[in-house]
Amino acid sequence: MDPAELIPVPPEVAALGKRFAAAGRELHLVGGTVRDALLHRPNDDVDLTTDAPPVEALVLLKPHVTATWTVGMEFGTVGGQMGRHRVEITTFRADRYDRVSRNPQVAFGTSLLDDLRRRDFTMNAMALSVVDRVFTDPYGGLADLARGLLRTPAAPEESFADDPLRMLRAARFTAQLSMPGRVLDLDDDVLAAIVRMAPELGRITAERIQGEMTKLLLAEDPVRGLDLLTDTGMAGVVLPELPALRMAADEHGQHKDVYAHTLQVLRQAIELEEGEPDLTLRWAALLHDAGKPATRRVQRGRVSFHHHEVVGARMAKARLKDLRYGKQLVEDVGRLVYLHLRFYGYGDAAWTDSAVRRYVTDAGPLLDRLNKLVRSDVTTRNQRRAMMLSAGCDDLEQRIAELREQEELDAIRPDLDGNEIMEVLGIGPGPAVGKAYRFLLERRMEAGPLGHDEAVEELTAWARREGL
Repeated sequence: MDPAELIPVPPEVAALGKRFAAAGRELHLVGGTVRDALLHRPNDDVDLTTDAPPVEALVLLKPHVTATWTVGMEFGTVGGQMGRHRVEITTFRADRYDRVSRNPQVAFGTSLLDDLRRRDFTMNAMALSVVDRVFTDPYGGLADLARGLLRTPAAPEESFADDPLRMLRAARFTAQLSMPGRVLDLDDDVLAAIVRMAPELGRITAERIQGEMTKLLLAEDPVRGLDLLTDTGMAGVVLPELPALRMAADEHGQHKDVYAHTLQVLRQAIELEEGEPDLTLRWAALLHDAGKPATRRVQRGRVSFHHHEVVGARMAKARLKDLRYGKQLVEDVGRLVYLHLRFYGYGDAAWTDSAVRRYVTDAGPLLDRLNKLVRSDVTTRNQRRAMMLSAGCDDLEQRIAELREQEELDAIRPDLDGNEIMEVLGIGPGPAVGKAYRFLLERRMEAGPLGHDEAVEELTAWARREGL
């Protein structure tokens, strides 16, 4: 079968192709659009390439889209929204690289073949002309795709020296495009080049690394990509906390190390997701034990990692900040790492209402993710212990549900607000009000809703003891 028959051209894109042809310009589907069509993978993004300069491409595109963007225009890319399709058009590239700075010296070309040669992998170096539907595959991308092999159009050393981020993309593609019954492997020369050149990732901007790490973590099989990062040395540059886990023994038993445990936790967290992939949960699962190597102690033949959740939370936040993630994700992942052992602190005794309230209050809007992380953290082979921990999680969630029916568990506040506290105590604004508020909040945690009159009695008695 002609591969062109497997690659659909949306009618809107076909109309755009005719407009380019009328202007004497080429327009080709390329990259992930062609690859995913051949793999029967859904993809609403449309990647196109043309010999038209960016300014001309934008003029030709505008009548066909509802919105345009020119953020990448200096690199030859213009984009627009075409119905449900996000369309990006990139002018043929003939870049020059000094192989020292973080970005290429952009130069535009006139040849489709030259443009395809400078792409990252052969499976992304196939094209389909929009108007006459001619399929172009000069580097054997279709054959590589069929056998699940990742190769570069040019020599791997040349390709990765031009843009080291392509090495990280290799890990991302193994995570995204591997599936049951079909695994994507790296060509031997590509793998060897990555091992040699992994340190070159140090000259890539944090923002670009973040983009690839996000795509990798949100992929169908991120563990496969993470293993490749670690085995090739790339993780030592972009995520050193991960390979460091191979140096620490796990306190749950000698049958696994912390690295293997961590990847299993990530797998189990993914299984618990509902709906779309959860980047916050996945990062928390990946970094939940990041503090173990730094806190590892061996005493009398036993391994301990005291306060690794505290150290790990700090390390997780620092790493995600370095990768330029947003403040909310940084704080949320740090909070989940910090709280992931809280369940075990209550696990050996009956859960009190007070303990449930504190757990829910400390987790806040992260409660559902925290419960998933706690469940995922159970990887022991001891079936009896695993069943006991699972039953404990069930019991905790049941208690939370029961208390929610009785009180406003998700927004616990003292029975008296600041104004009422000042009125009861006959004082004005100041530190004493905050101290009284914290006392009443503590009583609310311990005893549940007190009601107005009882809260006044408790506050008055406390104030006498405090000499207020």
